[in-house]
Amino acid sequence: MTYGEILFRTAISFVALLVLTRLLGKKQVGHLTFFNYVTGITFGSTTAEIIVNRHITLLQGISSLVLWSLLAFLIAWIGLQSVKAREILDGQPTILIKQGMILEKALAKQHLNIDDLSMLLRNKDVFSPEEVEFAILEPDGQLSVLKKEELLPSTKKDIKANITPIQRIPTELVVDGKIVEKNLKKLDVSEVWLDRQLKKAKIDSLDQVFYAELQLDGTLYIDKYQDSIP
Repeated sequence: MTYGEILFRTAISFVALLVLTRLLGKKQVGHLTFFNYVTGITFGSTTAEIIVNRHITLLQGISSLVLWSLLAFLIAWIGLQSVKAREILDGQPTILIKQGMILEKALAKQHLNIDDLSMLLRNKDVFSPEEVEFAILEPDGQLSVLKKEELLPSTKKDIKANITPIQRIPTELVVDGKIVEKNLKKLDVSEVWLDRQLKKAKIDSLDQVFYAELQLDGTLYIDKYQDSIP
C-alpha cells in the first residue's frame, strides 16, 4: 500500500466518520450509556482498520461503518418508541444509598464494592454515606447524590428551623404520554389524583404530556409536548 493510498483512505474515512457521528447525534458522541461507549470504540477501531488494512477495500470499510450506524439508529428509534425497550437497552437508575443506609444487594447487583462506592461519593464531595439521603447510580455509570436536608447549602439547620426528613425523591409519573404504573403504586398515588392534577393544569389528555414528575413538596411538574423554545 503506497503512502498516497493511505492518505486517501485516511481522508475518506475521516469524512465518513465525521458525517456518521454527526448523524448519530450528541447522545452518541457523549457516550451516555455503555452501548454508546462501545459503539464509539467500534467506530474508531473500524476506521483504523479501513486506513491500514490492505485486505479491506475502502468500499467494504465504509459499508461496515454505515451498517453499524443504521443499527445504532434502529436501537435509538426502538428506545424512543417504547419505555420498556428503553429500560432494557439503556438500563435503569439504581438506588445504592437510602437515608444514609447502604443497600448492599443493590451494590452487589451492580458489581460494586464499598471502595468503589466511597470513590464515587468522594467525587461528589461526600465523605460518608451518613451524609446522603439518596445516592443513585445512573445508566451511564455516574453517581447522583442528594445530601440530607440539614447538610444542603443554606441549610435549615443553620437557622435552627424545623427539619422534615425527605421521604422520597422526585419521581416520574408520566413519560412519553404514558403513566408509569409502578411509580404510582410505589408512591400510593391514584390515577384519579393524577388526572385531577392534570385537569388543574388545563391538560385534558395524557397525549399532551411528555413528562410529569412528583416533586418533594407534593406538587406536580409537567412538561407538555411541543413547548415553544424562546
